[in-house]
Amino acid sequence: MVSREARSRLRGRQAECEALDRLVATVQGGRSSMLVLRGEAGIGKSALLEYARDSAAGCRIAKAAGVESEMELAYGGLHQLCAPFLDRLDRLPEPQRAALGTAFGLCAGTPPDRFLVGLAVLSLLADASDREPLVCLVDDAQWLDRVSAQTLAFVARRLLAERVGLVLAVREPSADSEPTGLTHAELTGLPQTEVGRLGDGDARALLDSVTPGRLDERVRDRIVAEAQGNPLALLELPRGLTPAELAGGFGRPDARPPAGQIEQSFLRRVEPLPHDTRLLLLVAAAEPVGDVTLLTRAAELLGIETSAAAAPAEAAGLIMIGTRVRFRHPLVRSMAYRAAALEDRHRVHRALADATDPEADPDRRAWHLAGAAAFADEEVAAELERSAGRAQARGGVAAAAAFLERAAELSPDPGRRGVRGLAAARAKYRAGGYDAAFELLDAAELSPLDDRDRAQADLLRGQITFAATSAGAALPLLLKAAGRLEPLDAGLARETYRDALNAAMTAGHLPSGAQAADIARAALGAPPGPPPRRNDLLLDGVARAAVEGYAAGVPLVRQALEAFRADGVSREEGLGWLPFACRMAHNVWDFETWSELSSRLVELARETGSLAVLPSALHMLVANRVLAGELAPAGALVAEAVTIGEVTGSRSMAQYAALVLAAWTGREAATREAIEAITRDPAIQGEGKVLTATQWAGAVLGNGLGRYEEAYVAAERGVEHPQELGGTYLRSMIELVEAAARSGRPARAAETAAKLAETAAATGTDWALGTSAMVRAQVSAGASAEELYREAIERLGRTEVRTSLARARLLYGEWLRRENRRVDAREQLGVAYEALSGMGAEAFAERARRELQATGETVRRRGAEERAALTAQEAQIARLAGDGLTNPEIGAQLFISPHTVEWHLRKVFAKLGIVSRKQITAKLLRAAQPSPSYPRSA
Repeated sequence: MVSREARSRLRGRQAECEALDRLVATVQGGRSSMLVLRGEAGIGKSALLEYARDSAAGCRIAKAAGVESEMELAYGGLHQLCAPFLDRLDRLPEPQRAALGTAFGLCAGTPPDRFLVGLAVLSLLADASDREPLVCLVDDAQWLDRVSAQTLAFVARRLLAERVGLVLAVREPSADSEPTGLTHAELTGLPQTEVGRLGDGDARALLDSVTPGRLDERVRDRIVAEAQGNPLALLELPRGLTPAELAGGFGRPDARPPAGQIEQSFLRRVEPLPHDTRLLLLVAAAEPVGDVTLLTRAAELLGIETSAAAAPAEAAGLIMIGTRVRFRHPLVRSMAYRAAALEDRHRVHRALADATDPEADPDRRAWHLAGAAAFADEEVAAELERSAGRAQARGGVAAAAAFLERAAELSPDPGRRGVRGLAAARAKYRAGGYDAAFELLDAAELSPLDDRDRAQADLLRGQITFAATSAGAALPLLLKAAGRLEPLDAGLARETYRDALNAAMTAGHLPSGAQAADIARAALGAPPGPPPRRNDLLLDGVARAAVEGYAAGVPLVRQALEAFRADGVSREEGLGWLPFACRMAHNVWDFETWSELSSRLVELARETGSLAVLPSALHMLVANRVLAGELAPAGALVAEAVTIGEVTGSRSMAQYAALVLAAWTGREAATREAIEAITRDPAIQGEGKVLTATQWAGAVLGNGLGRYEEAYVAAERGVEHPQELGGTYLRSMIELVEAAARSGRPARAAETAAKLAETAAATGTDWALGTSAMVRAQVSAGASAEELYREAIERLGRTEVRTSLARARLLYGEWLRRENRRVDAREQLGVAYEALSGMGAEAFAERARRELQATGETVRRRGAEERAALTAQEAQIARLAGDGLTNPEIGAQLFISPHTVEWHLRKVFAKLGIVSRKQITAKLLRAAQPSPSYPRSA
């Protein structure tokens, strides 16, 4: 049974989950059960099937899905469901065997009797459930071919004492839809659960959970109202909105490009409407939160009687005005605004500004004043700047960027325009709008700026380049800015050296230009910054490590990290210094601080909508959670990073996060694809970090699979750039020791183990010393080796680094087995196997299982948790995307919106473990191939 936490993740679905729990419990208890899940498109039936799959512990799962394009292929759906059991066909009575074999094209014959086919399927499922309970899950059953649908209904009514569960998900037909595979008559008498719409509370929680950045409460309420409790609509509606619109509705409805035919069809329905009706639609479109009271007040100021003007639009199905204003579709809103004359837009924004309470909602009033301005206006620009300050104080980076950009546009004085443009570019960068940030920065630099502002412009250009493209490209820009800032602003100069040093370590070995040690010397020579002192301590510690050696910098870094944990951190300081602090906590082997600060940073970036910081924060937290053995939660973080990469257009951090997770899961295809995605990224080619990270991943994969020669070659390349000051370089050394020791290179293993021991001694943490003991044990013998293995297990057991602890037990168990101490080996290997398989480290778990078998233990292969299968629609969209079709083209072919296509592709990426459309075809092909065989370990 799944946990209460897992059930709670399906918002508003407690009753449905309980019904599925009862079905599974009944099947596990030895009797059959079935359930029909019914509901409209997008209501969450597929998610409930996934819940049923995850809750069916100890059961075999069989899956099928109806595909609309295959409805004319008789027995196609039934074949999907029964294909895994056809090796049992010869157990059926001859008439049933012949009927089913003919139906599936396994043998020639006359058209089979459908009654015999139904009995054959019933017998086959009953036989398949003989050894373990069987749960059959059928998605999109309304699209099954008619014969399959009727056969399943026949089987469902005759299941009784077999340990078989059957769950059918059926979409409710619309009034004008064509007949589908399963009809209401065929479902009569079968247990059914109606999957209803979400309540407002659950809808808000779901919307919050999938929306990157800040979401204004009133905008949230408008989206919830328009979605009407449909989970898919809740996920789709925000996809077309900019971060500024999500943060407070501060965006122009016409800012996005026209959507084409759909919008044109709405336009044709608007054009015949009376003038006052069209003007009222414009008011509703310009007012982003659906406030009926504000709409009515603004309409009165325009001389419009709301009820009379609204009636034709409501009759045309374009808008609904109740407790709030709801457009039928987001495109109606953008079309109503786009089609209006500029003069009418100015009038409407003026009326909305006059209708807005300046005390209760000064920011929205300022926004409408800006929309009403036909020319530059310093008074309005200053009001917008004040609104930006309030938004910034609330953590609304995207809203602040929108206010500042408009303030710059309305500034009559060139100097103020430049300063405001620079501030807008900075806020836009923080919000993840890199292209727009570059444009604003270019425009600001055309204005007269003083020396400090120009130096800040250099800094900002470097920061945007770092986030949008690569650390290597950003480094010279950051160094230029640091040099210019030293005589002007000591604190900002130190922050710039921090960013430059971080960029140098991220890039690793660079083909040319400054390296980490050069930047560190410059940082050490810069004057100290303002309080708090911990920032200077952290920068000086890292710089000393680069110049004088690792041990020289560790005490200062540890002292600074203690201060970061003990004291509060403001938003501005946190966004600037916590990424650096998190990285250094990892590099000095302080797992507890790394866990705390990386979690704090992710939450801070989410709260403020800082999409420039969030991808790297997620990457650090993914690496942290993977080492903690929490691979499934890490997978959710990777999916979030992929989403952020799509929003911002910068995918490198998501690719690195996916690489960390794939390497530890031990799935070779996923790891190779993650490596390929990084090495082929033109923005970061040539940076040493690419080589270090990908070769580390190759080494982990090789060691997990027991292919030590491959692991050795990769690990040797992974340790080529020690100037990265820790991180992946240190992890590559761990892999190198194991690969060298297992591939007959004891001298190389011992040399590397000694280097790791030096870093461990400098930090003195249990994580460092436990890891050091683990690697030194591999190059030791006899009692010395055993003592070191026990020390490693004891020390790592006091930490949260559960992957390393499990691996230490695996290594110890393998050593004991080679020492012919089979009983002792079984104990260590058994614990390692349970831990590694439980966390999802499949390759290392399989290695532990093989070693257990070598001790004479009988070990049933624990089925790796089934990878989430693509639904029929996801598979169809994946194939079309793999063929090169764009989202609008896919939407047109499948009669869904491009936003829905994009939402499905996000799920495809997460399920397949990929980050690019280019990877889809290869992934689908590889998924159809048998899993590789694993060689036995030595």
